[in-house]
Amino acid sequence: MRAIDLSSVTWRKSSYSNTDGGNCVEVSDDLLRTVAWRKSSHSNSDGGQCLEFADNLPSLVPVRDSKAPARAALVFGAAAWGAFIGSYRSTSA
Repeated sequence: MRAIDLSSVTWRKSSYSNTDGGNCVEVSDDLLRTVAWRKSSHSNSDGGQCLEFADNLPSLVPVRDSKAPARAALVFGAAAWGAFIGSYRSTSA
């Protein structure tokens, strides 16, 4: 399994963490800024149907609209994304 470089990610303590040091959860608001986005080969060149995804995270596949990169991305588990792509390939052949 590949390791994720989290050195440039900003972390903050979740509001669900307690103050005595237990049950501490940290979350990142900028993790997806560190991924390497690439445009899907099924996106067209006239600016429509532009899907970008990142495949450099070991167990996650973030997906976003390249026309609106500041909007939220959808994040899929790698196995779920693989199943989706596999079913798409079998129906589009």
